[in-house]
Amino acid sequence: MITSVLTQKKTPSQLQLYIPGTNCPLQSQVSLAKLTSFRVGGPAQWYVAPRSLEDLQASFQWAHYQKLPLTLLGAGSNLLVSDIGLPGLVICTRYLRHTHFDADTGRITASAGVPIARLAWQAAKRGWEGLEWAVGIPGTVGGAVVMNAGAHKSSTADLLFHTDVLSPDGSMAQLTSQDLGFSYRTSILQGSDRIVTQATFQLKPGAEPKQVRSLTSQHLSKRHTTQPYHLPSCGSVFRNPDPYAAGWLIEQIGLKGYQIGGARIAERHANFILNCGDAKASDIFRMIHHIQEQVEKHWSLCLEPEVRILGDFTKKQKNIKPELAT
Repeated sequence: MITSVLTQKKTPSQLQLYIPGTNCPLQSQVSLAKLTSFRVGGPAQWYVAPRSLEDLQASFQWAHYQKLPLTLLGAGSNLLVSDIGLPGLVICTRYLRHTHFDADTGRITASAGVPIARLAWQAAKRGWEGLEWAVGIPGTVGGAVVMNAGAHKSSTADLLFHTDVLSPDGSMAQLTSQDLGFSYRTSILQGSDRIVTQATFQLKPGAEPKQVRSLTSQHLSKRHTTQPYHLPSCGSVFRNPDPYAAGWLIEQIGLKGYQIGGARIAERHANFILNCGDAKASDIFRMIHHIQEQVEKHWSLCLEPEVRILGDFTKKQKNIKPELAT
């Protein structure tokens, strides 16, 4: 049974709090800027990084018991966190990295925190086809499932066999690709209160590893030559409004290189907003709205953000006190 009582353990320097029944240190006021690819954002009121499924379940249930807002953080590659930070508990899955290749079925099962690009390389080295497109995706397996990540005309929905999800009450369920209601860069899990714990993908084993590695390398090379990676960004900011590419729409109205504070629209790819080194989350937020306004004015189209925007952007930065129910 999950209680509100935190375990206290002494470390050499301080008294450390732990979520009941886990070996998960519970930290307060952890900067999220260092944990997101934009390198902006305020602190998490509470932060925990489970290293096992059991610890993930306990952390999730504890937050539910405490009635704390919950945010799941993988690689932080598709998030814009406000300068004032996030209330509640942020659960980071980056240490959940178990991977299993089943040669008999051609299926890969990977925990939510496994980088999807790393999984693509592991498959390529074995001569397993299907994940070559994912080599340039900066997120995790969990994030790829939730947002139906894709590139080069392929997506997560094409390969997903099933995924395990955790509900706030601690129950687990296994959902198929059909259950997830996949569409362009989204699924029914986006915005829900369920967490992906692991996913199983159906690949095609038996190919020549050299050929699969070569194609994987080609995808990565193409991505690096067409998209900017020299400065922090979240990747593509907006979904492509069929039949147009968001970057093309932005480029045609002359916004490449446009800058607000420390945020700039990339010259190489107009669907990227770059942190030039001193950007605040509010700069990027203002840039997103400026792009939307200009595109709607010129094209009568509303660009929908692909990046998840979290936190309050209406208030000035201040620390969120780490208070808990008793």
